[in-house]
Amino acid sequence: MRILGVDPGSRVAGYGIIDGGLRDSTCIAAGVLRADGADIAARLGSIQTELAALIRQHQPEVLSIEKVFVGRNIASALMLGQSRGALLACSGQAGLGLAEYSASQIKKAVVGSGRASKEQVRHMVGILLKMDASQQELDCTDALAVALCHAHSAPLAARTGMPAGARWTRRSQRSKR
Repeated sequence: MRILGVDPGSRVAGYGIIDGGLRDSTCIAAGVLRADGADIAARLGSIQTELAALIRQHQPEVLSIEKVFVGRNIASALMLGQSRGALLACSGQAGLGLAEYSASQIKKAVVGSGRASKEQVRHMVGILLKMDASQQELDCTDALAVALCHAHSAPLAARTGMPAGARWTRRSQRSKR
């Protein structure tokens, strides 16, 4: 399965494209999309155009993206939401599947701890993809982690009937009975 992982941002969005699944994944392409433009509309248009070109070039099957976390700064969360909207629209136009994961789900899938640092994520991405990730930008390795999270979660979701990206809770176990 070819997975496009995205770490959204309004000025810089990381991307990582991997092939593979639970046991063996390979990095196909990775980097950052840098937004050009003075206003938000121009920046989002720029990111959307660059993502569309990546999708055409690499033909992923699914977009795996980080969910928005609303912390203390609501304005930042709204900007991030706008960026995600542009990325999701681009993905939808290309007909990609969609999987969304929280930051803690991604960190837990890749590092084993939902509270891992960005540097720990970078280190584990390098190990899992058998690459030197030490020189990659953190946005890039975060995006690869999003893709790896889906690669690790999709097989379990297929076996259990849960949608990929869904949280597995006792409530969801009861609703299956």
